[in-house]
Amino acid sequence: MNPRKAGKMSWRLTAAMLVFVMALAGCGANNNAPAATEQPQEQEGTADKPLEKVQVVLDWTPNTNHTGLYVARDKGFFKEQGLDVEIVQPGQTGADQMVASGSAQFGVSYQESITLARISGVPIVSIAAVIQHNTSGFASPLAKGIDSPEKFEGKTYGGWGAPVEEAVIQSLMQEKGADVGKVNMISIGDSDFFTAVKRDIDFAWIYYAWTGVEAELRGEKINMLYLTDYSDKLDYYTPVLATNETMIKDKPEIVKAFTAAAAKGYQYAIDNPDDAAEVLIKAEPDLNAELVRASQKWLSPKYKDDAPRWGEQKLSVWENYAGWMFEHKLLEKELEADKAFTNAFLPE
Repeated sequence: MNPRKAGKMSWRLTAAMLVFVMALAGCGANNNAPAATEQPQEQEGTADKPLEKVQVVLDWTPNTNHTGLYVARDKGFFKEQGLDVEIVQPGQTGADQMVASGSAQFGVSYQESITLARISGVPIVSIAAVIQHNTSGFASPLAKGIDSPEKFEGKTYGGWGAPVEEAVIQSLMQEKGADVGKVNMISIGDSDFFTAVKRDIDFAWIYYAWTGVEAELRGEKINMLYLTDYSDKLDYYTPVLATNETMIKDKPEIVKAFTAAAAKGYQYAIDNPDDAAEVLIKAEPDLNAELVRASQKWLSPKYKDDAPRWGEQKLSVWENYAGWMFEHKLLEKELEADKAFTNAFLPE
């Protein structure tokens, strides 16, 4: 997949969760940890205490949402915690399914997909917010004049076909007294944003940190309508780091070690965005280096933002978004939000 398409990953994974959630529920019944976690549980690798081998599976192709993980691996922060961490891509099954089934110990996920999973009894838990506030929104070329949600009327939206997409668009349009029924919604599959808005659609849902920054680099001016400008309930955590309940119960020291090293990696990216970008570029040379550098500069201050520490999550954020999903009939029942996430493994 071309990295420029990664801007749409949040809602695509939400769509995927709607397909996989029943399979995930079946996986949730498997409480056997993967073989890698059956090794000794040491916190430091020494001559007589080997490093604990674990995997963290990405949500999509590598991008600056993942920089802290690459920094933690390549700067030795995971090894300092006694871990030998392999960063892998999800393939067809998806990160959530791999984490829930135990085929990977950790993964990059989203509040929206974890919410759907928890409702279906899937034992996946968020252990850290990668970015403190939702940086996604609806983007369109400046020339199309879509600078407010009511101007979605009569326009074509290109998405993935998930119910949450129409619900979010409707929510924003209601604030302006507009009718979502007047929006033409089509699926654009893997089409690139910049190609699609010239050929098939008027607007799409993107992460500004990747696709928005790429638009800047290309000199293509866009209107960006951030979800958070229209509803506090849509200021959810996307993405997050996740594990499963079995790891939390049986291997809490591994979860703590992983989270501590990841926190150090993301803090490094906050403090040293230029060098952190070079770490990602070296690790993934197929990425557009100019885009990685510009994206990292834009995103690094937003990892922690106004939180007291990187990764910290609020119960109110989980409750607000789950409440919004329930109100829009995207959940069959209310979420036990306090079980969907934990701050317990974050370093003080």
